[in-house]
Amino acid sequence: MVRGKTQMRRIENATSRQVTFSKRRNGLLKKAFELSVLCDAEVALIIFSPRGKLHEFASSSMHETIKRYQKHTKDSQANNPPSEHNMQHLKHEAAAMMKKIEQLETSKQKLHGEGLGSCTMEELQQLEQKLERSVTTIRARKMQVYKQQIDRLKEKEKALCAENAMLCDKFGLQAWGRAGSSEERAVVPSAEISEVSDVETELFIGLPETRHKRH
Repeated sequence: MVRGKTQMRRIENATSRQVTFSKRRNGLLKKAFELSVLCDAEVALIIFSPRGKLHEFASSSMHETIKRYQKHTKDSQANNPPSEHNMQHLKHEAAAMMKKIEQLETSKQKLHGEGLGSCTMEELQQLEQKLERSVTTIRARKMQVYKQQIDRLKEKEKALCAENAMLCDKFGLQAWGRAGSSEERAVVPSAEISEVSDVETELFIGLPETRHKRH
């Protein structure tokens, strides 16, 4: 029976895809092992299944083989400078970047009200709309900051009021006690004054001689 040619495209059926993966994976691992043994080659093979499971084979040490590969790649890049095609591509990207920077600088100057002589009416209207949107955004942010500051001040005011009430409750009775003792001390002299006022005194108005004759 002649086998048909396998088409190189993704297998849509999940079961068939998994079976094919298992068969091809085992065949690839076998070929890698045979290559390392028959040809005395250093082989490292890494496979990730569709579900993310790792399958690997290394003829010696996987870590050492990877380090050797990285060193070889680094040395190759150092020995082979960029080609002319790559240089032309880099120059093109640099020129495009410089042009974009110039456009941004021009736009910045126009936003500051500079270099408007060459602007058309449509460009001026667009610039005006951008500035209006910027002012609206700035004002909204400013109002938000104001509101946050007001809320913080209100919280601080509440804390100070609570602290003031606590201090009044703590020191209010002591102040009332000192006021009461001072009132008691003020009553004593008034009583003494009333007693002194009760002493009978003789008051005589007239010349001294008349007073002696009266006696």
